[in-house]
Amino acid sequence: MTLRQIQISAGEDAVSALVAVAEDKGALSVQAFAETGTEGRATVLVLTRPDEHQSLLDALQSELGPENGWRITLTPVETTIPFPNEPEKDEGEEADSSEGEASGDERPPLPSGGRSREEIYDEVYEAAQWGRDYVLFVVLSTVVAVFGMMADNVAVVVGAMVIAPLLGPNLAFAVGVALGDGRLMARAAATSLLGIGLVLALSAAIGWLWPVPLTSHELMSRSEVGFAGMAVALASGAAAALSLVTGLSSALMGVMVAVALLPPAAAVGLFLGGGQPELATGAALLLALNVVCINLAAQVVMVTRGITPRNWYEKQTARRASMVNTAFWMILLAALGGLLWLRAPIAP
Repeated sequence: MTLRQIQISAGEDAVSALVAVAEDKGALSVQAFAETGTEGRATVLVLTRPDEHQSLLDALQSELGPENGWRITLTPVETTIPFPNEPEKDEGEEADSSEGEASGDERPPLPSGGRSREEIYDEVYEAAQWGRDYVLFVVLSTVVAVFGMMADNVAVVVGAMVIAPLLGPNLAFAVGVALGDGRLMARAAATSLLGIGLVLALSAAIGWLWPVPLTSHELMSRSEVGFAGMAVALASGAAAALSLVTGLSSALMGVMVAVALLPPAAAVGLFLGGGQPELATGAALLLALNVVCINLAAQVVMVTRGITPRNWYEKQTARRASMVNTAFWMILLAALGGLLWLRAPIAP
């Protein structure tokens, strides 16, 4: 999925300007034709490379302006035949020599893997919504995780991590901050709190109603946390955000296992329901550390990858939101680091 096709539906009077913008931005191909059945309307199809489609989308939206009546549709292109050649270099630019170039082979450009902000927003918007399906997945994954940890069954616990939908709202919150979208931030935060609260309540009820020894390795390991766990959570949070912005969703499964929020949240509830407040404190610290590290690392990735709004005013709002959010998570991380240091056993 290295190319994108942009379809613009607008008035016929805007076609020439849109074609000029697309050609100026280095589009691979531009087609324009009148829409059948609608007088005065036209469609422009633009094929573009992955490293150019964001700037092209911005330029097209600026050209169309705020008036209603137009629509842009972005479609991933699996392949196109023949594959477009590499863009030609300027005469004064030195070309890198390689064996393939020496033999005259034409190779497709290396995909950058980048996604536009519109694609990212569309994915995280769904993840930030809570409803019947979200609640059902939280309930089912909690039940699986609780009994998996009680039975000390690693495979069952891993399965619960994969089906739990708790990571999505945290990534959606980071995207909302990067874009300065207060509504997305509020919805993502509410969805995340609802999910974690539901896990805590359900697991506490199971721990109270199902009085079994809370001594399995899978459960007790969630009551212990150290600075190594902080490093893992930061790296995994960055990997989760990177998989989102690059479109490598297959990597997200591994991240969901590496820095899962469900097992520590379920462990907190089980320990509380079983009358083990000290162990619950350790699991709560692990849960808080994972949440903070995921959000902080995801925020850093959004900034470094240039995920920002389109216009100047929204960029200023998003920059302030990113600064405040980053400072907030860093303060929390420092506080949690202090707690980890205080809880660390003193060497003899």
